Amino acid sequence: MDLGRVGIWNVGLHSEDPQARGEIAEAIAELEELGYGTIWLGGSPGVQHAVPLIEATSRIVIATGILSIWEYEAADVAARHLQLVKEHPGRFLLGLGVSHGMLVGDDYRRPYGAMIDYLDRLDTAGVPQSERVIAALGPKMLAAARDRSAGAHPYLINVDHTRTAREILGAGPLLAPEVKVVLDTDLGRARDTARGHLELYLQLPNYTGNLLRLGFTEEDLLDGGSDRLIDEIFACGDLDAVRDRMAAHFDAGADHIALQVITNDRVQLQRDQWRELGTVARES
Repeated sequence: MDLGRVGIWNVGLHSEDPQARGEIAEAIAELEELGYGTIWLGGSPGVQHAVPLIEATSRIVIATGILSIWEYEAADVAARHLQLVKEHPGRFLLGLGVSHGMLVGDDYRRPYGAMIDYLDRLDTAGVPQSERVIAALGPKMLAAARDRSAGAHPYLINVDHTRTAREILGAGPLLAPEVKVVLDTDLGRARDTARGHLELYLQLPNYTGNLLRLGFTEEDLLDGGSDRLIDEIFACGDLDAVRDRMAAHFDAGADHIALQVITNDRVQLQRDQWRELGTVARES
């Protein structure tokens, strides 16, 4: 399937609210017209959440970014996946992840082993490796993404992680990192916006452990994140800042970049910013 070079990552593009579905369908159709290749449904969406979005468009790929293996039974995911790709070939990518102990609760044990078991069950049910990716951060999970899926969809990472991930994945597998964007030329204000977004993630050991592995220090993780941490994880500024960050990830080995727009307001569909970034997407 053709993911394109640039996609949008957003948690508000799937909803159980029937009143929201019309606006979501309209936004998805516009994203397709703007030239984005893939929509990554943030949070922990199920396969069923992709169906109305695929039906509202004609080309764009819909991916789960990511489906938590603790929340959905493998057999049900496989059945829904196989039916969806039969009806809409080349339009759906199954993104899988192990989530976080704080969010899952007492069932969260041996996440790497649980992922391997989940992949085994998907294999048995007939889900092709080419139609799934793993939200991989550390070396073991990146190796699993290389050997058991089409590739990796890392989240909350910097360019150094993209470079390391490519070394582990090798030349063939997909590498599609999520990249956070704050379109604000006031750097101090942009960093404040970024810190507000980062607050939850700095409570999750999967992410903080990965950041420490990347060379950040415990001090970098305090008080919402150091300037160094913010500046490496977020592309803050104007479109040129976004272009530069995307170019750095592509040079480091990314095949596709999933842009997540971060703002201070509570609007989940950042359509004005997506239109602005559409220029960058088309250039890529």
